[in-house]
Amino acid sequence: MDKKELFGKMFDAVLEGDKESAVELTKQSIEMNIDPTEVLEEGFTPALRRVGELWEEGEYFLPELVMSSEAMKAAMNILKPCMEHKDEKTSKMGKVVIGTIEGDIHDIGKTLVASLLSSAGFDVIDLGTDVKVERFIETAKGENPDIIGMSALLTTTMIGQKKVIERLQEEGMRDKIKVLVGGAPVDKKWAKEIGADDAPSGAVEAVQSAKRLIEVRC
Repeated sequence: MDKKELFGKMFDAVLEGDKESAVELTKQSIEMNIDPTEVLEEGFTPALRRVGELWEEGEYFLPELVMSSEAMKAAMNILKPCMEHKDEKTSKMGKVVIGTIEGDIHDIGKTLVASLLSSAGFDVIDLGTDVKVERFIETAKGENPDIIGMSALLTTTMIGQKKVIERLQEEGMRDKIKVLVGGAPVDKKWAKEIGADDAPSGAVEAVQSAKRLIEVRC
């Protein structure tokens, strides 16, 4: 099996919520010495985008979303040790607080970004899903992060990202904390509109953006 075929099967495994296949295919990628980041970006990330689209279109419902999430998590459990080993000598670059905004329960994309940030040397605090605005603010006060990352899969929950930024401004913390926003309906136009620093289009781009923002901050 070549990489293209392997990545195609990974796409199908996540889309169909097939946890066993996702695990087996991930193990095969390790045996083939494929870079874990490439596996995530080429094999799994396209599937995550498609799952988000199907949810937004009303084709996928909670059971399908949960099954896809479990398949992705199972694959990540196999890949994460390889990524940590690869980057074990990397010093901590900064602290990131990340979570899915209130009213939104999806976590596969957010979890993927959190894992890649961690493997890249960031200290990541993952708040999980359905995170209230005040919890983002309280965590920011207690942890003093360099970056806050917020995910939203639904157009109806995107407004929560704006509310967090407004609260950061009210608390006098906005100038000290960079903000990344993401999710299927989120784009750079929305980021500019709400005053976020960037809206990466994928997990790998999110890591690149975080690194760039840390450099700017320093």
